[in-house]
Amino acid sequence: MTQFNEIYTIREGWLGGAEHCPSPNFNQRPDSMQPRLLVIHNISLPPKKFGGGYIRDFFLNRLDSRADPYFATISALQVSAHLLIERNGRMVQFVGFDQRAWHAGQSNYGGCDNCNDFSIGIELEGADHIPYTDVQYRQLARVTAALISYYPEMGTEHITGHSDIAPQRKTDPGPAFNRNYFYRLLTQEMHG
Repeated sequence: MTQFNEIYTIREGWLGGAEHCPSPNFNQRPDSMQPRLLVIHNISLPPKKFGGGYIRDFFLNRLDSRADPYFATISALQVSAHLLIERNGRMVQFVGFDQRAWHAGQSNYGGCDNCNDFSIGIELEGADHIPYTDVQYRQLARVTAALISYYPEMGTEHITGHSDIAPQRKTDPGPAFNRNYFYRLLTQEMHG
């Protein structure tokens, strides 16, 4: 298991310290575009329930639609995120950061549509109104610091929630996400 005090490195788009579990739901970024935006999401399957491996199955297109009534409504979708941070801090990477994951859908950031083209999507295992765990915030801060160091166009001013880029459709990461606490931890990671 990953040590939560290590500094993360990125090599060829893949994060050291994360389990690599490649999803088929990705494609190339247009014109070799580099990531410049970090989008924070939440996900729980079934909604507001944690554990069970269903998120992994969903991103790998193998979610059993019979396992829960809700799954029948989403099992045919083909979506992914670059990285999942589970409640216990475990990280699973599904798509290389240099690739285009299918996480944002119809979206707009700073006047630019199709945020998947230029963003990295990180999912926190959680729900809008359920507090995230401290270890999730710490892992997110470490990963974000590594991404900002690795991708020159990305900076602290280019971190947003899914609800900010798709406000008519999405609500995550929700009011339970403590942005101030996250930014404090990120500042500590970046400046010691």
